[in-house]
Amino acid sequence: MMLGNQPQPKDIEVTAPPADGISDLAFSKTSDLLAATSWNNEVRIWEIMGDGSSTAKAMYNHDAPALCCQWSPDGGKLASGGADNAGKLFDVTTGQATQFAKHDAPIKSLRWIDGANIVATGSWDKTIKYWDLRSSSPVSSVALNDRLYSMDAHGPLLVAATADRNISMFDMSNPTVPFRTMDSPLKLQTRVVSCFTTGGGFAVGSIEGRVAIQYTDIKDNQGNFSFKCHREGAPAARDSTVFAVNAISFHPVFGTFATAGSDGGITFWDKDSKQKLKVFTKKAGPIPAATFNRTGTIYAYAVSYDWSKGHSGASPDLKNSIMLCPVLESDIKPRKKV
Repeated sequence: MMLGNQPQPKDIEVTAPPADGISDLAFSKTSDLLAATSWNNEVRIWEIMGDGSSTAKAMYNHDAPALCCQWSPDGGKLASGGADNAGKLFDVTTGQATQFAKHDAPIKSLRWIDGANIVATGSWDKTIKYWDLRSSSPVSSVALNDRLYSMDAHGPLLVAATADRNISMFDMSNPTVPFRTMDSPLKLQTRVVSCFTTGGGFAVGSIEGRVAIQYTDIKDNQGNFSFKCHREGAPAARDSTVFAVNAISFHPVFGTFATAGSDGGITFWDKDSKQKLKVFTKKAGPIPAATFNRTGTIYAYAVSYDWSKGHSGASPDLKNSIMLCPVLESDIKPRKKV
């Protein structure tokens, strides 16, 4: 995509999107491949061209809704998890998908562990399992207090958030014992956790239209804070309408971040200067998933119903789509404190 000092370019729609709700998006770390999981059991892969156009490259299926996906560090494989309790591995070279993981309940999140041939899978069966892809059995397992709702990893840090609002932090040098556990700083259900690309902390998003910035080392607690977002009406007003924060994505170059929510809103933020960098025009429906590409020049987001308002909130007219937003450096670059 051509970027520079110019007005915000129009978002570009990805061709042949899933026909059902979109649950996760993931860009390759080494190429321009984009993957999506959806509630009709599908995992789809596209190649994104330099002009923002897209070409469908592959598709495979789980036996129940596909809930999560992430690319291997070398970009050669895609791991996905689903409500069939299975983890699958797609090989880009062979075009084949094979099962590598099994849980007793749906796999809600998974992450490749940096520097190793290991995938961590987190499940509603209240466990995290670590899988060496050369073996059919997990190399280790962690018992959680409740169902895993969100998980992220960066470098040696893995953060897991569960249904009881507990957050566990693991150092991958000792991956089965958390070095710190805490209750979420947010009062209501956790929707997403996302690790800083600079290390040392993570962000938490909840159903109450709030985000918390949290450092892992207790000595850095003075840097912790939370803020309101994804609300309609004055944020401080008691009658403001509150929406879930579904996605928090850190920029791979600048370390700033984007939030996306059930209100169809997208906002870019700078956590260090505590500033809002850019607010985008709201989209036609909720945004259940979003991610930056490896260079941070594209922000991909899905528009589809996230069931945040139950069956009554579902609109038959809402089209499932995946959009590519060109990212202008001026919109995402950190700003000095004012």
